[in-house]
Amino acid sequence: MLAAVGWLAPLGSSALAATLCVDQKPHSACAFNTINAAVSNAAPGDTVKVMAGRYQEDVHITKPLSLIGAGAANTIIDAASQSNGVFIDGNINGTPGNNTLTDVTVSGFTVENANLEGILIANASYVTVWHNSIIGNDRSLANGTCPGAPAFETNEAFDCGEGIHLTGVDHSTIAANDVERNAGGILVSDETGPTHDNLIAGNKVANNPYDCGITLASHDPYGLPSSPPSPAWGVFRNTIAENDSSNNGHVTGDGAGVGLFAPGPKKATYGNVVIGNRLTGNSLPGVAMHSHAPSQNLNDNVITANYIAGNGGDTDVESSPVQTGISLLAVSPNSGTVITRNTIKDEATDIAINLANNGNTTVDVHLNNLIGDSTGIANLAAGSINGTMNWWGCANGPSSPGCSTVEGNVTTFPFLEVPLAAQQGNGLAGG
Repeated sequence: MLAAVGWLAPLGSSALAATLCVDQKPHSACAFNTINAAVSNAAPGDTVKVMAGRYQEDVHITKPLSLIGAGAANTIIDAASQSNGVFIDGNINGTPGNNTLTDVTVSGFTVENANLEGILIANASYVTVWHNSIIGNDRSLANGTCPGAPAFETNEAFDCGEGIHLTGVDHSTIAANDVERNAGGILVSDETGPTHDNLIAGNKVANNPYDCGITLASHDPYGLPSSPPSPAWGVFRNTIAENDSSNNGHVTGDGAGVGLFAPGPKKATYGNVVIGNRLTGNSLPGVAMHSHAPSQNLNDNVITANYIAGNGGDTDVESSPVQTGISLLAVSPNSGTVITRNTIKDEATDIAINLANNGNTTVDVHLNNLIGDSTGIANLAAGSINGTMNWWGCANGPSSPGCSTVEGNVTTFPFLEVPLAAQQGNGLAGG
């Protein structure tokens, strides 16, 4: 008899939800000894509860359900020689933006040793990935290539998709996970559809040696012509909040704490918010933003209330890279970029901006604590930067003894005569 516990569904639903139990121990009361068997037998809305143990599987989810482990320390999905640890699969060949897979939860697991992503989410909505450890995945990566990567991952050859990957995903939450020692940490991209209105919050993303901690990147759309390039689906209105993204990218030198990229023609990464994160010790800046071609959209991104310290330089932005807190390369016309209320310290350049070929573009930088004690704001190309109302490390303003300095065309007066109080002792953003 199937071991299940049922309860009444919400008022108005005629269905009963059930709990299906998975346990590898002999003589267990659970009906299933593999996770995939329980998932296959679950009805939409059911819960699959997994007892402590090591499960050597690539778990494939195609229906609404909750997959709950007995805690990441005790319940391990070992995906050695498998593509993924967990694949939440909403049909990549469906109509992009019309996701029919919704309401999936994955919580309480360690996911390790996958050839590609630890957790891959494609073309799904209202997914929650919470309190998991995603450790040591992307095992196929070799010499900058990733054998076995599926065709729909159009730009993942160099990182195998990272630890957690969202593509064509909306209104989902990735929270309180430990994401370490993968090629990169968390990737938010758009190969199979628009990826928008997601929350990436409270994760520890550290020591991922080949790529960024958290990446928002617009990629070639799967199934559409690349020559001439088709417009990307877009990565937009996502929130990156209160994560600790540290010590990423040190093997290749390619790891920002948070990266926002539009790396090819007609790519679009816009309207995202990076707020309240702790971004330290990464091989690229704490936040790196790149628009490499005239036809890209890197507009309306907000970088606010982050604590940024001790990161690396950016070869795309700076001709002579030095330790940098926030960097922006804008070959396309850039509008709506907001850089405000950040505390930046232990950097040679706090904020470096290169508005390449954009003489008429203005970027606003206000209410930041610029305490790297070297260059507060560097304007490395044409265009202008409105850098008023910042704290420059002393009461007398930029270029005064003991204060940060300015490079290039930057308006700095009026300036703050005391540090921004909101940045003192404010959790992750406060240092």
